[in-house]
Amino acid sequence: MGHGSSKELPETTNTEGASTPSSRIKHPHLRRIFRRLPVSRGNGSSSASTLKLVSAEDFTGIALLTLISADMQQFKDKWLACVSFGEQTFRTHISDQTEKPVWNSEKKLLLEKNGPRLARISVFETNRISKNNLVGYCEIDLLELLTQGCSMLCYSIHRSLSGRLAVASRIDRLLFCMIGRIPFRTLLKRCSFHFGKSRLTYELLSFFSLDMNSILLQDSDSASEVFELFDPAATGKVVGRISLSCSVEDPIETEKNFARRILAIVDYNEDGKLSFSEFSDLIKAFGNQVADNKKEELFKAADKNGDDAVSMDELAELLAIQQENEPLINCCPVCGEILEVSDKLNTLVHLSLCFDEGTGNQVMTGGFLTDKQASYGWMFKLSEWAHFSSYDVGLNSGSSASHILVFDRKTKRLVEELIDKKIVLSMRAIYQSKIGLRLMDKGAKEILLSISEKQGREMNTTESARDIPTFVEFFKDQINLAEVKYPLEHFKTFNEFFIRELKPGTRPIASMERDDVAICAADCRLMAFKSVEDGQRFWIKGRKFSVQGLLGKETYSSAFADGTLVIFRLAPQDYHRFHSPVSGTIEKFVKIPGCLYTVNPIAVNSKYCNVFTENKREVSIISTAHFGKVAFVAIGATMVGSITFSKKAGDHVKKGDEYGYFSFGGSTVICVFEKDAIEIDEDLLANSARSLETLVSVGMKLGVATKKQATVNLPNFDNWVLEE
Repeated sequence: MGHGSSKELPETTNTEGASTPSSRIKHPHLRRIFRRLPVSRGNGSSSASTLKLVSAEDFTGIALLTLISADMQQFKDKWLACVSFGEQTFRTHISDQTEKPVWNSEKKLLLEKNGPRLARISVFETNRISKNNLVGYCEIDLLELLTQGCSMLCYSIHRSLSGRLAVASRIDRLLFCMIGRIPFRTLLKRCSFHFGKSRLTYELLSFFSLDMNSILLQDSDSASEVFELFDPAATGKVVGRISLSCSVEDPIETEKNFARRILAIVDYNEDGKLSFSEFSDLIKAFGNQVADNKKEELFKAADKNGDDAVSMDELAELLAIQQENEPLINCCPVCGEILEVSDKLNTLVHLSLCFDEGTGNQVMTGGFLTDKQASYGWMFKLSEWAHFSSYDVGLNSGSSASHILVFDRKTKRLVEELIDKKIVLSMRAIYQSKIGLRLMDKGAKEILLSISEKQGREMNTTESARDIPTFVEFFKDQINLAEVKYPLEHFKTFNEFFIRELKPGTRPIASMERDDVAICAADCRLMAFKSVEDGQRFWIKGRKFSVQGLLGKETYSSAFADGTLVIFRLAPQDYHRFHSPVSGTIEKFVKIPGCLYTVNPIAVNSKYCNVFTENKREVSIISTAHFGKVAFVAIGATMVGSITFSKKAGDHVKKGDEYGYFSFGGSTVICVFEKDAIEIDEDLLANSARSLETLVSVGMKLGVATKKQATVNLPNFDNWVLEE
């Protein structure tokens, strides 16, 4: 199961008469219900109760993903597999000692038009003491998997039906959202479910000249697919294969499975039917006081054959009818979430995901944020239970600084940043305590500066090239060597590799033809705030931070006073060349001496030091037509040998042009825009408001200018007369 908090919820009561989970569990009969629920007790991030509401326009379907088995190519071990999708990660059970593990583990995933599409599947060999070793992975576009091979079918059905039925737009949505790789039998059920059995089913059968009985007898199981598993340490190297299936859930089957699932929960004598007493407990668990008051009437309505018991089919029919007319379920009987009865779509989505009803296969364990967290052994779980470490998004202070999670904008998935554990402990000791602050005041600043300068010199020696393979191995799944312009043998020193160039076209520039669109300046973890005040509330905890202190007296102007702040944090594994986020002319460069604190969130989130205003940095001002003046600040950090700019004052830069690079170490770029000059992309602002960094690449869209381009009023030449 998951590892999250087991804190008790306070007892509260809803004004409508539906009580919260904690108050409902006080009832003896309902305690029995909840004891029998196989609910994952994770950190809550993947539970249905924390799902954001989905709109009908964005809803694509509910995919049932099943990890069947794998072939690890004669490599015997005990294996587990993880599926990471969006901000959720699920794991299978651990297999027997074998080279061909079998899991048959499934999980339901919510698909949205603008939501995550890529599912990362990671296979680990198990080491129970600390953490398990990642052996192979693959990334699968679920929407592509569900829709491949049926494009012509969709087109043909639409052409056949759109001219004859007044439901063309609904058919468009149905075909796009729900066909996937599903049997035609299921398609017909689904069409009947949405449009009625008569006309649409007849049209479909007539078009394909198919017999209804032969279709309904077809096997409805979705076919399995085999995908190659790649070695995270070697680009393109195949280490095994994994077999899986993925299908869009049938709404009719959802209703039946849901009824079967809840019937089993309150069927205390396990006879496959509900007595009136069991039926009453179920109605109480639904949290509907109105329904509870007329449970006798509902029981009689459900009991069609008059045998004083409600079967699974009778319960399914009752739920379907009542949800259409007078919904029974006001409250999820699993997690206690109060449901909006008028929002039938989100109610169905919530209950489907929360109950995890399925085919009888083992359901994957949830409650994890990343595959690394899901793969940790019992030593980590013990330390977390003892509060030595914790695992969550948000401000990284105290024990929470043990793990840094960022949101990958490309894959729409949470990932854990790799940092050596010894370094994490030392940073926590220095930056998260008053003792560490006193050490800084007693000369540690000078020591850090000396160490950084010495390390920078060493990284320029030919002997340092021996460290490149070790570095690449440590960050094996975060450095893509296929993107690097030259092979590893080309680099004669470690710093040459550190400031490596990428192949042309590797980082496409968003809206290249539009200078009113700003882009991300680096491969980095990004935080963006509409104002400095927001930045200090959600991220920068140094007590003396200010824009004036960041830019210095020589470059600061009042236009930046409450401007938009964008922080680009580069980690050691990143591509360390930074690029211009806007097009314009460089007015000047100003060097500001300072310390070399780390720019890791452990320090930035500390109230004991002021990283951005005390570190060594160089400020440049770019004058633009659309954004006004933009301050570009390159900030040095621990182990950063130098900051080198590729441009000089007076140069004109086009957005995406290389602007400079950092030598060895982690480092940061901060851009300050004038107040109300830019509208930052909403996803970046939303993540930042959660104190969650977004992993971005050079060239990704940052925001759009809000200022109108200044125009020059030319005189009217129509009435001018030229004189000799």
